[in-house]
Amino acid sequence: MLTYPVILTPDDNKTVMVTSRDFPELVSFGEDDQNALLHAVDAFEEAIAARIAKREDVPAPSRGKTRVALPTQTTIKTIIYQAMRDADLTKADMARKLAWHGPQVDRLLDIHHASRLDQLDQAAAALGKNLRVDVVSVE
Repeated sequence: MLTYPVILTPDDNKTVMVTSRDFPELVSFGEDDQNALLHAVDAFEEAIAARIAKREDVPAPSRGKTRVALPTQTTIKTIIYQAMRDADLTKADMARKLAWHGPQVDRLLDIHHASRLDQLDQAAAALGKNLRVDVVSVE
């Protein structure tokens, strides 16, 4: 699970602003800390989607106390995308590796598209990776 640190700053409008050192472009707001953290998930997904669209790296999470956990599918898609970048593979290269059509790879990397788990597994395998799932107690 990718969890990114955030900075919560109360502002003059009785709202809380959320920013991120890892994503300088990210700014979101909420009525209180908890609401701001909920809005931050959407903001992170939009920031990641924008970086994927621009073919930019998605940074690994840095350290920080207050953190926002990304949804599982967003985490997997982000990791697959960054693994492609690290391997210097384009979407066309990935399509050839998987014997898929280009739009299938586009959907695979689309944060807002609900991809099938078997397709995510195939993409990871094409990159020499295995997806692992772990269920842990919430503390």
